[in-house]
Amino acid sequence: MIDVLVIGSGGAGLSAALAAKEAGASVLVIGKMYPTNSQTSMAQGGMNAALGNVDEDHISLHIQDTIKSAHGLCDEDMVRQMCGDAPKTIEWLESIGVPFSRLDNSKEGIATISQRQMGGASAKRACYAQDYTGLKILHTLYDTCLKEGIDFMDEHYLLNLIVPEDTVKGATFLDIRTGEVKQIDAKSIVMATGGYGSIYHGFTTNMYGATGDGIATVLRAGGAVSDMEFIQFHPTALKHSCILVSESARGEGGYLVNEAGERFIDELKPRDEVARAIFAQMKEAQRVFLDVRHLGEEKLMELLPQEVELCKLHEHVDPASELIPIKPVAHYSMGGIDVDYALEVNGIKGCFAAGECSNAKVHGANRLGGNSLLEITAFGRFAGENAYKHSIYASSKPADDAQLQKDQKEIEAIFSKESSVNFYSSREALGNLFYEKVGIVRENGQLNEALQEVIAMQVSQQQMGISDKNKTNNQNLIEFLEFKNALLLAPTIISAAIARDESRGAHYKVGFEEENEDFKKHFVLQWKD
Repeated sequence: MIDVLVIGSGGAGLSAALAAKEAGASVLVIGKMYPTNSQTSMAQGGMNAALGNVDEDHISLHIQDTIKSAHGLCDEDMVRQMCGDAPKTIEWLESIGVPFSRLDNSKEGIATISQRQMGGASAKRACYAQDYTGLKILHTLYDTCLKEGIDFMDEHYLLNLIVPEDTVKGATFLDIRTGEVKQIDAKSIVMATGGYGSIYHGFTTNMYGATGDGIATVLRAGGAVSDMEFIQFHPTALKHSCILVSESARGEGGYLVNEAGERFIDELKPRDEVARAIFAQMKEAQRVFLDVRHLGEEKLMELLPQEVELCKLHEHVDPASELIPIKPVAHYSMGGIDVDYALEVNGIKGCFAAGECSNAKVHGANRLGGNSLLEITAFGRFAGENAYKHSIYASSKPADDAQLQKDQKEIEAIFSKESSVNFYSSREALGNLFYEKVGIVRENGQLNEALQEVIAMQVSQQQMGISDKNKTNNQNLIEFLEFKNALLLAPTIISAAIARDESRGAHYKVGFEEENEDFKKHFVLQWKD
């Protein structure tokens, strides 16, 4: 039996795997895609740590900025742990070979790492690698896992956790390549499956597969979720493709302008404020642009080469000489699996969660730019260490195959069922519904309408199915399972948004435009028999 099973092979999962392996655990990392394809690769701008290499800075300022951005809806002890761990986390990443951009490229060590300013920060604090920061961290973590002999099972889709008597014993998976349903037994599990931004299908910077699979699985298994109403909208995505233009473009001096050429917001305010300012311009029929022309081509190619190529490829504009058309879209889910101080899932013993799928109470109502890469690495390692500690005392007796047999029957039923409703149309409709009625600005009437429409979709789901009946490499099946998970989570988001009659961070509600101390609390949801 495996000591630590890590589900998800992005930055949080790989960090957890390395920490558990270093502690002495047997480790298996299992994911529905290959590690280098994970969402971590899309994080561009940087990773916060109070090193003070460019501006005077201190861990206490990082803590203050994080709490302020979270609008008080965070656990200050967890924030202190994350921010306090940041310098040594950067030092660890530097030691395994992450190629951070430097003040002096002839030297190494964290004292020479260059830093840039992100929105909501009181200093230049984000360590970066041009605008490929997440990608380079991810590749380095993966290379290190391979060097350490950590085992991987790629292209395995998580179906369900095995949780007899409130303690996790393993999980079931669909082998995408063969179509076989498998059971993996483990003494402890780390969930690192990412967020649920792709519920906003067509209006998100996230990949299609970011449908909250792990969160839905934990909810089905009896675990708790919290703060599901808090979804961060990134201010600057390319208008037509929704591809992210990193906050680093504004951190390096880019302007936000309307079609009259007027700047209408301080570009380095927290993301929720900037996104609403852009949304207000759009409501007045104003097109909005990111202007980096004044930075010059040489500086753009030195600091933001990826942004330049993405703009040319997807918007057919050259940022060195043209305005970049942008719009705010769903980017990051602050809510997720509810965990305790050890990152253990509330309601499931031996199951830990880290990264965007986990609500460790550090981002609150609005994540501070630059804190996501920090969280997945620092807390990924923390979850891996704690999972190993649990495994030392856990029983090595395998679980029975009741969940395996149930999941095998359910997959067989999907193949045998004839469908009369196209779930791809429903997936697109769900994305439109959420962007329009559960979006940047919310209103109770529209939220209730959205809830009724989601309930209707859940009813019609009985008529949905797949057209591709091949057992092997069936992407149609995977996307159907992802849509089912998105549809399961959708009411948790809307219900929490309806209940929160205030405006706080990323949750802004018409008629309740101020923060209300009565709502300075976490909304926790859990299924009970």
